[in-house]
Amino acid sequence: MRCYWDEEDTWFYFEVDAEGWVIRQVELEGPELTPIAAASLAEWQRARDAGRLDEYDNRFGITAEQPVSEWEGHDPEQLTSDGFEEVWNSARRQIAARPS
Repeated sequence: MRCYWDEEDTWFYFEVDAEGWVIRQVELEGPELTPIAAASLAEWQRARDAGRLDEYDNRFGITAEQPVSEWEGHDPEQLTSDGFEEVWNSARRQIAARPS
């Protein structure tokens, strides 16, 4: 799914599990759709367990901390899994290419 937050001119893309928790999240900012986050919950948890959470957060961001069912003020659009993968792969490539 995806939704737009006009206050910050940001598109949010989400992959959620069966319980509505975000497992991957991409944030694209501005008219150029610059990726500012491309976080995976599983990667975030591994980084936390390895003591590298700050490094992961600074590079890839974090996923939403509440399940989708608890969100207010969002009007998400449905997105195919292929559509999400395309956005995810592009954002990850761009973020990975930036200097650390």
